[in-house]
Amino acid sequence: MPTAEQHGIRAHSDGAGAVVPVQTRSERFCSADVADFAPVNGREHEWKLSPVATFADLTGGELDGSRTPVESVEAEGVSVSWIGRDDVRIGTAGLPEDRGSANAWSSFGEAMLIAVTGEEQKTASVTRTALGSAPRAAHTVIEAAPNSRGLVVLRGTGDARLVENVEILVGEGANLTVVSLQEWSDDSVHLASHFARVGRDAKLKHIVVSLGGKVVRLNPSTHLAEQGGDVEALGLYFSDAGQHLEQQVYVHHDAPHTRSRVTYKGALQGEGARTVWIGDVLIGNAAVGTDSYEQNRNLVLTDGTRADSVPNLEIETGDIEGAGHASATGRFDDEQLFYLMARGIREEEARRLVVRGFLTEIVQQIGSPELEEHLIAALEAELQGS
Repeated sequence: MPTAEQHGIRAHSDGAGAVVPVQTRSERFCSADVADFAPVNGREHEWKLSPVATFADLTGGELDGSRTPVESVEAEGVSVSWIGRDDVRIGTAGLPEDRGSANAWSSFGEAMLIAVTGEEQKTASVTRTALGSAPRAAHTVIEAAPNSRGLVVLRGTGDARLVENVEILVGEGANLTVVSLQEWSDDSVHLASHFARVGRDAKLKHIVVSLGGKVVRLNPSTHLAEQGGDVEALGLYFSDAGQHLEQQVYVHHDAPHTRSRVTYKGALQGEGARTVWIGDVLIGNAAVGTDSYEQNRNLVLTDGTRADSVPNLEIETGDIEGAGHASATGRFDDEQLFYLMARGIREEEARRLVVRGFLTEIVQQIGSPELEEHLIAALEAELQGS
């Protein structure tokens, strides 16, 4: 029998004992224990586009894990309560992939539970405000019972230095919308990891709106774990001078006949305005019949800004309905401006109309007229500073 030596096959002298690189997105290391992660230095793949020095206390320091003060507006079929770390639901949707998320997981004392029941559509909101300048940790579980319907708004205002994890459990046949609204003060820092598990024939609409804060880094991850699961991941952000807004989105198609649509849109204005969007979609080998598409669009309003946009798509089966991705970053459409100005609209107003039309596509998909009106007003306020 021929041997390997006969064909010149031998191990590389410098490869023995080397760590095998991660081959696919689902193989990334995850742990709920912060001690399992090395200190953050900014060269890691998950941190290389982030201003890590501005939140070193959140990724490596001690955190206040007590209950965060909240104001809730509940509806019939939605309840807000607190549960212990030993609750069986904690850890069901996912586990941390970075040290900041793991630090929050290791530090929280109790988790806030938002439970949605009943087949009638309802809206509830939870607002956290004035958390202060001390570094804090938080953990939230949003659970939609089978066949339930509801919209849950998580809103942050005032001062904060917060790192948190949010788990979203969407039961069989449920239809849940979760809106994460960041309207923090100018000096606030917010790091968040959202983990969602979507059940059989269930649908999740996950919407991220980041307007305020010095640094906001919100990374949503969705596991389409059972047949017929559907996720619509939407994002809207407006970065001003010196503001860093970041989203790293991950969708894992892990079951047959699942669907995902990812659409994030942002605008940048002012010196040092920075946005980061990374979109990872993994279609596993069992996810036959998958239908997936992701896109990111950025509108640059002034010089001195930077938008990073990185779409990634992995496909492990050829039996799918479709999959694609797109990314674009650019300035105003001159034809649109010309069209408006030719009809007597001043250039400044024409620019505002173009930006508003670009961004409100996301706002109009929320499904809450009151919240949509609030966000349109907030966008108008942002544009007044341009």
